[in-house]
Amino acid sequence: MTRPVVIVVPCFNEEARLDGEAFLDYARGHADVGFLFVDDGSRDRTAARLERLRADLPDAIAVQALAKNAGKAEAVRTGVLAALSGGCECVGYWDADLSTPLVEIARFREILRADPALLAVLGCRIRRLGADVRRQSARHYLGRVFATAASLVLRLPVYDTQCGAKLFRADRRVCEAFAVPFTSRWAFDVEVIARLRAGLEDAAAERLFYEQPLGRWQDVPGSKLGVRHMLAALRDLWRIRRSCRRSFSVVVGRRGNAIH
Repeated sequence: MTRPVVIVVPCFNEEARLDGEAFLDYARGHADVGFLFVDDGSRDRTAARLERLRADLPDAIAVQALAKNAGKAEAVRTGVLAALSGGCECVGYWDADLSTPLVEIARFREILRADPALLAVLGCRIRRLGADVRRQSARHYLGRVFATAASLVLRLPVYDTQCGAKLFRADRRVCEAFAVPFTSRWAFDVEVIARLRAGLEDAAAERLFYEQPLGRWQDVPGSKLGVRHMLAALRDLWRIRRSCRRSFSVVVGRRGNAIH
């Protein structure tokens, strides 16, 4: 698959929820976008469904199978590295349940095209007039607590780190950010941002990212993420915070050297 934009779709036991026709229809209508499905050691018939999708449209659909369940973070990381090695211009990842509609991909790409300084466009779930964003109340409010904590850790005014729709420019810095396995299983999105902004002063780091409010997003029944996982993600922030503090100290040291 050699399409300019590759969207990685991590899949674990998605046989019942995967809307294969939606992915096929989008790929047929957008010759610049392809999908790389990463089967994260599924125990149902997800693998068979993915193989049928690939057979239907082999120039736009690729499948990568992990030998055993490694978690979403590793499935995404593996897929992003495979896409980058294929020479794409942009690489992103998207939730298999299509809680974020595929139509957002084109909007994300246009934002990257318009500003060469940007490295990443992040989906942002804001409930507002004119948008159809539906989240369970408990998950929404717990998510706001997490997002506030993540913003403090990153020292960036990011509103929504955990939305499962993101697009990156194929850049050396992005390759480096995904090169090493993540320390966090549940907050790897925060870790990606932390790696990309490492060693940069806050103002410079802010210019790398753009949060795009979604026109539509909804909780899909059968989601594998719950309150327990969000609490685990909060614990993961502690490890990321320690890593961030080391990178921030480098910036402070550089600033001090410049002064002297």
